[in-house]
This record gives sequence, C-alpha cells and structure tokens, in this order.
Amino acid sequence: METISILNVTTLAMATGLYLLTTLQWSNYSLVRVVFFHHKKLWHLYYFVLPLGLYYFQNRFYFILLILYLPWFMWWYSRLDKKLVWTARAKRFCVLFVVVFAVVYTLCFASGCEFYPVLLPLMAVVFVSNMWESVIMLKFKHQAKHKLKDMPNLKIVLITASYGKTSIKNYLYETLSTKYSCHMTPRSVNTINGIIQDINDNLQQTHQFYIAEAGARQKGDILQITQLLQPQYVIIGQIGPAHIEYFKTIDNIILTKTEALQSGRLEFAMVHDSVPLLKYDNIQKFGLDKKDITCSIKERLMFSFTIDGKTIDISAPLLGKFNAVNLYAVCLMSLKLGISIDQIQKSFAKLKPVSHRLELIKANGKTILDDSFNGNIDGMLEAIDISRGFDGVKTIVTCGLVESTTQANKRLCHAIEQVFDLVILTSSLNEKVFKKIISDDKLLILRDKTQLVDTLTHKTNTGELILFANDAPSYV
Repeated sequence: METISILNVTTLAMATGLYLLTTLQWSNYSLVRVVFFHHKKLWHLYYFVLPLGLYYFQNRFYFILLILYLPWFMWWYSRLDKKLVWTARAKRFCVLFVVVFAVVYTLCFASGCEFYPVLLPLMAVVFVSNMWESVIMLKFKHQAKHKLKDMPNLKIVLITASYGKTSIKNYLYETLSTKYSCHMTPRSVNTINGIIQDINDNLQQTHQFYIAEAGARQKGDILQITQLLQPQYVIIGQIGPAHIEYFKTIDNIILTKTEALQSGRLEFAMVHDSVPLLKYDNIQKFGLDKKDITCSIKERLMFSFTIDGKTIDISAPLLGKFNAVNLYAVCLMSLKLGISIDQIQKSFAKLKPVSHRLELIKANGKTILDDSFNGNIDGMLEAIDISRGFDGVKTIVTCGLVESTTQANKRLCHAIEQVFDLVILTSSLNEKVFKKIISDDKLLILRDKTQLVDTLTHKTNTGELILFANDAPSYV
C-alpha cells in the first residue's frame, strides 16, 4: 500500500508540475497571467485544482488518479498544438522540481508520514525558481550592458507599436543593410529577457546597427528595454487596443509605448499620428491617408509621399494598406540614417512579406492568405477587405480577436459576414459574438483544431480562397 501511495503522489506531482510549467511558459513565466488572464480557466480546474482537491480530500484517490486522471491528462497534453519547449529555463525548473520533491518525500518517508504533500512543495519550486531566474537574469543583463558599453559606435533603433512592429523592424533591416552591417532581434522576440539573450548570443562587434523590437503587457515593460539599450533612434508605430485586457485603457497603452522616448541618448524619433504628443525638435510625426494607397490581391502595394518638395513613388510586393504606413516610417528613418531614395526603392522592390502576415500562397489550386500572426483589428479588417477583391468562394479560419474588446469583435464579425461564404471558428473564446452576428448556414465551430486540415479538404475546393486570420494556439 505504501508503494502505491508513493507512486500515486509522485504521478500527481509530475502531472500537476508539467501542467503548471507549461502554462507558465505560455504566459512568459508570469504566475499572475496564469491565474488571472488565462483564457481557458476550466483547464485549471480540470488538470490542477480538481486532482489536487481529490488527493487532499479523498484517501483512496490513487485509484482515480492512476486509472482515470492520468490517461485523461496525457490525452489533453498530446492534443496541444503548443507543447512545452525544453528551454534552459524549463530544464532548470525541472531540476529544481526533482530536488525539492525528492527531499520532501524522503523526509516524509523517513518520518513515517501517511500523507505526502504536493501543493506546498510545488509552490516552493515556483518561488525558488523565480528567485533563481532573477539572479541568472541579473547576471545576463550585466553581461549585455557590458557588451553594449564596449560598442560605443553601435547605433540602436528601438521599434514599438500596438500593430506592425515586427514588419517595421524587418523592412528597416532590409534598407539599412544596403549600406551598414546590421543585426535585428529574431522573429518576434520583444521582451527584456529575449533582448538580453539576443545581445549576449548574437550581437557582434562588427555590427553598426542594432534594430530591436519592444513589446509590453504592462507599464514599465518598454521602459526596462529603453533603459538597457538607451537607443539613439526610436519608431513608435500605430497605437490601438491590442492587449487591452492587460492595459485596461488606451491611455495606459500610449503611456507605455512612449516609454521608448525616455532614452538618455535619443537623437531622433518617428511617432505615428495615433499617438498624441507635444511638438519636439527631434520627434517627427508620420501617417498616410489610405485613399492615397493602392493595393489589392491582384496589385502590388503602391503609394507616394512628398519630401523637400519632391514626390517619391514607392512600390513593394506586399499586401495590406497598413504596410504602406509601415514602409513610410521606414523610408523616413532610413533617409535620416543616410540611405538614399534609390537604395530604399530597390530594397522595397525585393521585399518579402513577414511570415504569416498577409502572405499570399498558392497551394493545391487554392489561393491562401496566411495572416495567422496578425491579431489586431485594423490588420484583420485589411485582410478581409483584400479578400473582398477575390472572385470566387471565400473561407476564413479564425479565432477572432484575443485580448481585445467585445465591440472590436463585433466590428470584425460584421466585416466577415459581408465577405465570406464559410466561417470556421477555431476557439470558443468569441463564440457568443460570432453566433450572434454570423449567419448559421455559414458558421462552422471547430471544437478540435486537429481536424482543421480534414475540414478544409472537405469544405473547400480548387479555385477558392482561404484566409487564415489570427491563428491563436489551442490554449486560447
């Protein structure tokens, strides 16, 4: 019986520990985000609270655990589309987990305890792990600061926005690389920890420009990055209700994004018209009127602007009128940094869309618009408008807007209803709004995302269009 009891509690600790570590990784290791901002809180009940509750209050829970709970948990984990990634931090967490539980259970066994605790040791692991990681990160941060200090000639461009910061970063990298040796933060890395790691691992003494992307979910996030980098150049793109669930108000978002301007070395900044800001000599506002932008699923992006009395024509093989605004910011910053109009135009002519952001693909005779990494209202509405110009049957696959408002999702649904023949909803998060606005005969709610490929195979045909819009992971 003692052996079964130890097996029972060890299995429970491992399962709940794996669940907690996975959800922490999804939430950038923020316990507050896991507890208060997780979109599927019933998962907390099913896979953490309920098994622990049964263990603490049911003496014969080992039967339920080994026969029912463990297979159920393994089935759930196997179907996740974003499983735990075994990063260095995740491995350190597991080492600490094994050590703490081994010590606790050895002491319990030696003292003849009939009850082996799970929750308190697990919380101790989380607490000690956070302390451990804080110490490690202070060391890495010191290394990054020292490395930047040893590169006094390095020019740093910091980019932030509610929408489009990754695109602006990639496009600016392409123009500056025509003249300078540049490095940019990879993929969508935009947190203080990610930037610190990028500096330590990837920034080279030969680089002349470092282009960094800054994201945030609370006040002070961008200020931390600004204080670390002390950028000479800043671009603040369009501001909107992205992550409004965390910020609560647009004013809080604006205050957070403008933390990028608090650099002691700031020489020049580009700030989008959506940001209310007093006039400063070293800050230039920018924006474009959409009526002056040409773009469709059949035509490349084209726009023009006037500088020093001269009209400049710009074109790029991209989709989305919002990309014209991003390119305009890149033009102005590139000109400031010594790139000629001719170099800018040539680099834009060879641009490729950022992966999964209005990426046009032809596959199996179908036209696919992959906008799965675009989760803001303006970008999604632009993708819908582009789809409107397609002659043929149109399908959209989406979860709706995440970390946004009900009003924004209603606006999105009305636009979808006008354009698409089939609407596949991949999350229950916005199910009520979609059911209320989207016609019953065109709405298909997919409870299991693993069935998406088969569903599209049977529901769509050659010559049709499929728009993937904001493909959030299954935990959303």
